[in-house]
Amino acid sequence: MLRKPILQIALDFVDMHRALKAAKEAAAGGADWLEAGTPLIKAEGLNCIRALKKEFPEKTIVADMKTMDAGRAEVEIAAKSGAKIVDVLGAASDSTISECVEAAKNYGCEIIVDMIDVKDPVKRALEVEKLGVNYIGIHTSIDMQMRGKSPFEILKKVVAAVKIPVAVAGGINSENIVDAVKAGASIVIVGGAVTKAQDARKAASDMKKALTSLKKVSTRLFKRGGEEDISGILKQVSTANLSDALHRMPSLEGLKPVLNGLKLAGRAVTVRTYPGDWAKPVEAIDIAEAGDVIVIDAAGVGPAVWGGLATTSCVRKKIAGVVINGAIRDTEEIKKFKFPAFSKLIMSNAGEPKGFGEINVPVIIAGVKIFPGDWILGDDDGIMVIPKEKAVEYANRAMDVLEKENRLTKEILEDSTLSSVMDLLKWEKK
Repeated sequence: MLRKPILQIALDFVDMHRALKAAKEAAAGGADWLEAGTPLIKAEGLNCIRALKKEFPEKTIVADMKTMDAGRAEVEIAAKSGAKIVDVLGAASDSTISECVEAAKNYGCEIIVDMIDVKDPVKRALEVEKLGVNYIGIHTSIDMQMRGKSPFEILKKVVAAVKIPVAVAGGINSENIVDAVKAGASIVIVGGAVTKAQDARKAASDMKKALTSLKKVSTRLFKRGGEEDISGILKQVSTANLSDALHRMPSLEGLKPVLNGLKLAGRAVTVRTYPGDWAKPVEAIDIAEAGDVIVIDAAGVGPAVWGGLATTSCVRKKIAGVVINGAIRDTEEIKKFKFPAFSKLIMSNAGEPKGFGEINVPVIIAGVKIFPGDWILGDDDGIMVIPKEKAVEYANRAMDVLEKENRLTKEILEDSTLSSVMDLLKWEKK
């Protein structure tokens, strides 16, 4: 058994120069083991393991091969490249895992079995322990983290069942790393909370401090939330972050903020009204709750269906903002309130309150169907719509993009350019 908890840093990059830079900072901050992550191995081949071993000869290098077949061959090439520990999937056959164990004995390395997506991790952990593996890894995948999942409950059960050290990975930060150790983890695998940090040395140091003292170090980033956290997450990210996270999803075309520099985030109260008929938009204010966003489809034309008095009512009720596929007026008054308002048109003339239309029905704006309760995110770049059933995942993915960009910004400022940091020529489609 390990004498003290180990801090392992997962280098899940696709470029070696960036991985080495983060590894140097993390090692200086106290990282014990360095992991050549699966993306890095796939992008750079086994030379990434050789490079890490050359740069950090005193460190344990972990090869996250995620072996599923050809166990002997994969362990052999990883070990010969400098890996001390090689990762095989728990979903692999007993034959493959046994071959990995035999190869590890031959080539002087150890085997960790990753339980990612194994249906019964306790049962499988007991099985592979009998096969002679050295470590068990409890791993919540990135895609599951985005849905707010955590590895800790499974971790406790596996630790109680086996006698070999257990590692944990998946959304670990300087706060919940304490929970990981208390749940029995002997090895704590940290990825983005260090490798996406602007200062990876300090991030690793904070991790190490929390790991050894069992006192949480507060962090604003590197957290993945649930339903109750959506609003707080969206208030930190931008519409550009969200668009990137969703494979360049477009914003609502043609809608612009009345006043730049304001953030809009909240659940949609939808309104469908006729051009110029401001009765239903105003009535929606009485239905909306604090933090909601009123989304109005007025066919994208005038006259105005919103103005200063409606805004005053929203400010009193702490409504988060308004989005109008139509016209707005009294913009100087709205600017004084610093009320987030987005519209397609601005004009001085209003229509009449005839009462046509409906509240809290699906509306279509710029080709996007918006349902009551969907989440709305707005800033100077436009308006994005998040389906309510996907809100937890999409918010977490947007935060992931923000964190990655923080790291890229730091690398660019250290005398580089975006093209060189991202190694664009290497990744251009041939």
